[in-house]
Amino acid sequence: MYQAELTGVLGTPVAENPTGVMQEAAFAALGLNWRYLTIEVQPEDLGKAMDGVRAMGFQGLNLTIPHKVAVIPFLDKLSREAELIGAVNTVRREGKLLIGENTDGRGFLRGLREDAGVDPRGLNAVLMGAGGAARAIATELILAGLEQLTVVNRSVDRGQKLVEELVEKTGARVRFVEWPSPCLEIGPEVNLLVNATSVGLYPNVEAMPAVELRGASKDIVVCDAVFNPAETMLLRLARAYGLKTLDGLSMLVFQGVIGFEIWTGKAAPEKVMKAALLKEMT
Repeated sequence: MYQAELTGVLGTPVAENPTGVMQEAAFAALGLNWRYLTIEVQPEDLGKAMDGVRAMGFQGLNLTIPHKVAVIPFLDKLSREAELIGAVNTVRREGKLLIGENTDGRGFLRGLREDAGVDPRGLNAVLMGAGGAARAIATELILAGLEQLTVVNRSVDRGQKLVEELVEKTGARVRFVEWPSPCLEIGPEVNLLVNATSVGLYPNVEAMPAVELRGASKDIVVCDAVFNPAETMLLRLARAYGLKTLDGLSMLVFQGVIGFEIWTGKAAPEKVMKAALLKEMT
Protein backbone atom coordinates (compact mmCIF):
# COMPACT_ATOMS: atom_id res chain seq x y z
CA MET A 1 0.00 0.00 0.00
CA TYR A 2 1.45 3.33 -1.05
CA GLN A 3 1.50 6.24 1.36
CA ALA A 4 -1.85 7.95 1.79
CA GLU A 5 -2.39 11.52 0.66
CA LEU A 6 -3.39 13.68 3.61
CA THR A 7 -6.13 16.26 4.02
CA GLY A 8 -7.86 17.49 7.16
CA VAL A 9 -9.42 20.25 9.21
CA LEU A 10 -7.81 22.52 11.82
CA GLY A 11 -9.95 24.20 14.46
CA THR A 12 -10.97 24.42 18.09
CA PRO A 13 -13.36 23.01 19.10
CA VAL A 14 -13.41 20.59 16.20
CA ALA A 15 -14.45 17.17 17.54
CA GLU A 16 -18.05 17.55 16.30
CA ASN A 17 -17.09 18.76 12.83
CA PRO A 18 -18.82 16.39 10.33
CA THR A 19 -16.70 17.19 7.28
CA GLY A 20 -14.37 14.22 7.80
CA VAL A 21 -17.24 11.75 7.54
CA MET A 22 -18.26 13.23 4.20
CA GLN A 23 -14.76 13.39 2.73
CA GLU A 24 -13.71 9.91 3.92
CA ALA A 25 -16.86 8.47 2.32
CA ALA A 26 -15.99 10.23 -0.94
CA PHE A 27 -12.39 8.95 -0.92
CA ALA A 28 -13.60 5.38 -0.30
CA ALA A 29 -16.25 5.59 -3.03
CA LEU A 30 -13.60 6.51 -5.62
CA GLY A 31 -11.01 4.05 -4.28
CA LEU A 32 -8.57 6.82 -3.35
CA ASN A 33 -5.93 6.19 -0.70
CA TRP A 34 -6.55 9.57 0.88
CA ARG A 35 -7.22 10.38 4.53
CA TYR A 36 -9.02 13.28 6.23
CA LEU A 37 -7.74 14.12 9.72
CA THR A 38 -9.71 16.11 12.29
CA ILE A 39 -7.10 18.06 14.27
CA GLU A 40 -7.58 20.27 17.32
CA VAL A 41 -5.24 23.28 17.08
CA GLN A 42 -5.17 26.13 19.59
CA PRO A 43 -4.82 29.66 18.19
CA GLU A 44 -1.29 30.12 19.52
CA ASP A 45 -0.19 26.92 17.76
CA LEU A 46 -1.59 27.64 14.31
CA GLY A 47 1.75 28.69 12.81
CA LYS A 48 3.43 25.49 13.99
CA ALA A 49 0.51 23.44 12.69
CA MET A 50 0.80 25.06 9.25
CA ASP A 51 4.55 24.27 9.25
CA GLY A 52 3.55 20.66 9.88
CA VAL A 53 1.03 20.77 7.02
CA ARG A 54 3.81 21.87 4.68
CA ALA A 55 6.34 19.37 6.04
CA MET A 56 3.97 16.41 5.78
CA GLY A 57 2.84 17.29 2.27
CA PHE A 58 -0.86 17.74 2.96
CA GLN A 59 -2.75 17.97 -0.34
CA GLY A 60 -5.62 19.94 1.15
CA LEU A 61 -6.96 21.49 4.30
CA ASN A 62 -10.09 22.96 5.79
CA LEU A 63 -10.07 25.72 8.41
CA THR A 64 -12.83 26.29 10.90
CA ILE A 65 -13.33 28.50 13.96
CA PRO A 66 -11.14 30.35 14.98
CA HIS A 67 -8.60 29.97 12.16
CA LYS A 68 -10.36 31.19 8.99
CA VAL A 69 -8.77 34.65 9.11
CA ALA A 70 -5.73 33.88 11.27
CA VAL A 71 -4.42 31.35 8.73
CA ILE A 72 -3.96 33.93 5.95
CA PRO A 73 -0.41 35.04 6.93
CA PHE A 74 0.72 31.39 6.76
CA LEU A 75 -0.41 30.96 3.13
CA ASP A 76 1.38 31.83 -0.11
CA LYS A 77 -1.57 33.14 -2.11
CA LEU A 78 -5.34 33.70 -1.96
CA SER A 79 -8.03 33.15 -4.58
CA ARG A 80 -10.09 36.15 -5.67
CA GLU A 81 -13.05 35.01 -3.57
CA ALA A 82 -10.92 34.52 -0.47
CA GLU A 83 -9.41 37.99 -0.91
CA LEU A 84 -12.84 39.60 -1.22
CA ILE A 85 -14.30 37.64 1.70
CA GLY A 86 -11.24 38.11 3.87
CA ALA A 87 -11.35 34.54 5.15
CA VAL A 88 -10.19 31.06 4.12
CA ASN A 89 -11.98 27.78 4.77
CA THR A 90 -10.11 25.62 2.24
CA VAL A 91 -6.44 25.32 1.31
CA ARG A 92 -5.04 23.55 -1.74
CA ARG A 93 -1.48 22.63 -2.59
CA GLU A 94 0.06 23.82 -5.85
CA GLY A 95 3.58 22.44 -5.98
CA LYS A 96 5.16 23.79 -2.81
CA LEU A 97 2.65 26.62 -2.49
CA LEU A 98 -0.41 26.66 -0.23
CA ILE A 99 -3.32 28.53 -1.82
CA GLY A 100 -6.22 29.83 0.26
CA GLU A 101 -9.76 29.40 -1.06
CA ASN A 102 -13.22 30.01 0.32
CA THR A 103 -15.83 27.44 -0.71
CA ASP A 104 -18.59 28.39 1.76
CA GLY A 105 -20.27 30.95 -0.45
CA ARG A 106 -19.61 28.93 -3.59
CA GLY A 107 -21.25 25.95 -1.90
CA PHE A 108 -24.31 28.05 -1.09
CA LEU A 109 -24.48 29.40 -4.64
CA ARG A 110 -24.19 25.93 -6.19
CA GLY A 111 -26.96 24.65 -3.93
CA LEU A 112 -29.15 27.63 -4.82
CA ARG A 113 -28.72 26.91 -8.52
CA GLU A 114 -28.80 23.11 -8.51
CA ASP A 115 -31.08 22.23 -5.59
CA ALA A 116 -33.43 25.23 -5.64
CA GLY A 117 -33.20 25.92 -9.38
CA VAL A 118 -32.64 29.65 -8.83
CA ASP A 119 -30.11 32.00 -10.46
CA PRO A 120 -29.51 35.06 -8.24
CA ARG A 121 -28.74 37.38 -11.16
CA GLY A 122 -31.01 40.43 -10.96
CA LEU A 123 -32.66 39.38 -7.70
CA ASN A 124 -33.33 41.36 -4.52
CA ALA A 125 -32.00 39.52 -1.46
CA VAL A 126 -32.19 39.95 2.32
CA LEU A 127 -29.35 38.41 4.31
CA MET A 128 -29.72 37.87 8.05
CA GLY A 129 -26.39 37.98 9.89
CA ALA A 130 -22.97 39.56 9.43
CA GLY A 131 -20.52 36.83 10.46
CA GLY A 132 -18.22 34.63 8.41
CA ALA A 133 -20.97 32.66 6.68
CA ALA A 134 -22.85 35.85 5.83
CA ARG A 135 -19.69 37.43 4.42
CA ALA A 136 -19.03 34.44 2.15
CA ILE A 137 -22.63 34.14 0.95
CA ALA A 138 -22.93 37.88 0.30
CA THR A 139 -19.74 37.97 -1.75
CA GLU A 140 -20.74 35.07 -3.99
CA LEU A 141 -24.26 36.42 -4.53
CA ILE A 142 -22.81 39.77 -5.58
CA LEU A 143 -20.30 38.15 -7.93
CA ALA A 144 -23.19 36.16 -9.44
CA GLY A 145 -25.00 39.37 -10.41
CA LEU A 146 -27.38 40.03 -7.52
CA GLU A 147 -29.28 43.29 -8.11
CA GLN A 148 -29.60 44.43 -4.50
CA LEU A 149 -28.61 43.08 -1.08
CA THR A 150 -29.92 44.13 2.32
CA VAL A 151 -27.90 42.98 5.33
CA VAL A 152 -29.92 42.74 8.55
CA ASN A 153 -28.10 42.31 11.86
CA ARG A 154 -28.63 43.05 15.55
CA SER A 155 -25.10 44.39 16.00
CA VAL A 156 -25.07 47.70 14.14
CA ASP A 157 -21.28 48.07 14.09
CA ARG A 158 -20.70 44.59 12.70
CA GLY A 159 -23.45 44.90 10.09
CA GLN A 160 -22.35 48.32 8.89
CA LYS A 161 -18.74 47.18 8.65
CA LEU A 162 -19.71 44.26 6.44
CA VAL A 163 -21.77 46.48 4.15
CA GLU A 164 -19.01 49.10 3.89
CA GLU A 165 -16.45 46.43 2.94
CA LEU A 166 -18.76 44.85 0.35
CA VAL A 167 -19.48 48.22 -1.28
CA GLU A 168 -15.79 49.18 -1.26
CA LYS A 169 -14.62 45.87 -2.75
CA THR A 170 -17.41 45.22 -5.26
CA GLY A 171 -19.27 48.48 -5.87
CA ALA A 172 -22.55 46.58 -5.48
CA ARG A 173 -25.87 47.92 -4.22
CA VAL A 174 -25.75 46.87 -0.58
CA ARG A 175 -27.44 48.47 2.42
CA PHE A 176 -27.62 47.77 6.14
CA VAL A 177 -30.76 47.57 8.29
CA GLU A 178 -30.69 47.08 12.03
CA TRP A 179 -32.89 44.14 13.03
CA PRO A 180 -36.29 45.72 13.76
CA SER A 181 -38.36 44.94 16.83
CA PRO A 182 -40.32 42.75 17.31
CA CYS A 183 -39.42 41.05 14.02
CA LEU A 184 -38.18 41.50 10.46
CA GLU A 185 -41.11 41.70 8.04
CA ILE A 186 -40.39 40.36 4.55
CA GLY A 187 -42.30 42.16 1.80
CA PRO A 188 -43.26 41.02 -1.71
CA GLU A 189 -40.26 42.81 -3.28
CA VAL A 190 -37.81 40.30 -1.75
CA ASN A 191 -36.84 37.36 -4.00
CA LEU A 192 -34.35 35.65 -1.71
CA LEU A 193 -34.12 35.42 2.09
CA VAL A 194 -31.04 33.88 3.70
CA ASN A 195 -30.47 33.11 7.38
CA ALA A 196 -26.70 33.19 7.88
CA THR A 197 -26.91 33.32 11.68
CA SER A 198 -26.54 30.31 13.98
CA VAL A 199 -30.10 30.68 15.32
CA GLY A 200 -31.79 27.28 15.18
CA LEU A 201 -28.56 25.27 15.23
CA TYR A 202 -28.56 22.08 17.30
CA PRO A 203 -29.20 21.82 20.23
CA ASN A 204 -31.36 24.98 20.09
CA VAL A 205 -33.61 23.46 17.43
CA GLU A 206 -36.78 25.26 18.57
CA ALA A 207 -35.26 28.70 17.99
CA MET A 208 -35.69 30.73 14.83
CA PRO A 209 -34.79 34.24 13.68
CA ALA A 210 -37.44 36.86 14.48
CA VAL A 211 -38.91 37.11 10.99
CA GLU A 212 -42.44 37.47 9.58
CA LEU A 213 -43.19 35.79 6.24
CA ARG A 214 -46.90 36.53 5.82
CA GLY A 215 -46.27 39.36 3.40
CA ALA A 216 -43.63 37.52 1.37
CA SER A 217 -44.00 36.80 -2.32
CA LYS A 218 -45.05 33.25 -3.18
CA ASP A 219 -42.00 33.15 -5.47
CA ILE A 220 -39.46 33.87 -2.71
CA VAL A 221 -36.80 31.30 -1.81
CA VAL A 222 -36.13 31.00 1.94
CA CYS A 223 -32.65 29.65 2.72
CA ASP A 224 -30.99 28.61 5.96
CA ALA A 225 -27.23 28.13 6.41
CA VAL A 226 -27.90 26.01 9.54
CA PHE A 227 -27.38 22.37 8.56
CA ASN A 228 -28.27 20.58 11.81
CA PRO A 229 -31.21 20.09 11.84
CA ALA A 230 -31.75 20.04 8.09
CA GLU A 231 -35.29 21.39 8.57
CA THR A 232 -35.02 24.36 10.90
CA MET A 233 -37.98 26.18 12.41
CA LEU A 234 -37.50 28.93 9.82
CA LEU A 235 -37.77 26.46 6.94
CA ARG A 236 -40.71 24.72 8.57
CA LEU A 237 -42.54 28.06 8.78
CA ALA A 238 -41.71 28.87 5.17
CA ARG A 239 -43.02 25.51 3.98
CA ALA A 240 -46.21 26.03 5.98
CA TYR A 241 -46.77 29.15 3.85
CA GLY A 242 -46.06 27.15 0.68
CA LEU A 243 -42.74 28.86 0.00
CA LYS A 244 -39.72 27.30 -1.70
CA THR A 245 -36.83 26.52 0.68
CA LEU A 246 -33.15 25.57 0.65
CA ASP A 247 -31.60 23.91 3.70
CA GLY A 248 -28.08 24.31 5.10
CA LEU A 249 -27.19 20.72 4.31
CA SER A 250 -27.08 21.73 0.65
CA MET A 251 -24.43 24.39 1.36
CA LEU A 252 -22.41 22.04 3.57
CA VAL A 253 -22.39 19.25 1.00
CA PHE A 254 -21.52 21.48 -1.95
CA GLN A 255 -18.70 23.32 -0.17
CA GLY A 256 -17.29 19.85 0.59
CA VAL A 257 -17.84 18.76 -3.01
CA ILE A 258 -15.95 21.81 -4.28
CA GLY A 259 -13.11 21.16 -1.82
CA PHE A 260 -12.88 17.50 -2.85
CA GLU A 261 -12.68 18.45 -6.53
CA ILE A 262 -10.08 21.14 -5.87
CA TRP A 263 -7.87 18.66 -3.99
CA THR A 264 -8.25 15.51 -6.10
CA GLY A 265 -9.06 16.84 -9.57
CA LYS A 266 -11.88 14.28 -9.76
CA ALA A 267 -15.66 14.66 -9.88
CA ALA A 268 -17.02 14.26 -6.36
CA PRO A 269 -19.61 11.56 -5.53
CA GLU A 270 -22.20 14.04 -4.28
CA LYS A 271 -24.88 11.50 -3.34
CA VAL A 272 -22.38 9.46 -1.30
CA MET A 273 -21.21 12.56 0.56
CA LYS A 274 -24.75 13.72 1.38
CA ALA A 275 -25.79 10.24 2.52
CA ALA A 276 -22.76 10.05 4.83
CA LEU A 277 -23.64 13.39 6.42
CA LEU A 278 -27.28 12.47 6.91
CA LYS A 279 -26.30 9.18 8.55
CA GLU A 280 -23.89 10.99 10.87
CA MET A 281 -26.52 13.49 11.98
CA THR A 282 -29.31 10.98 12.71
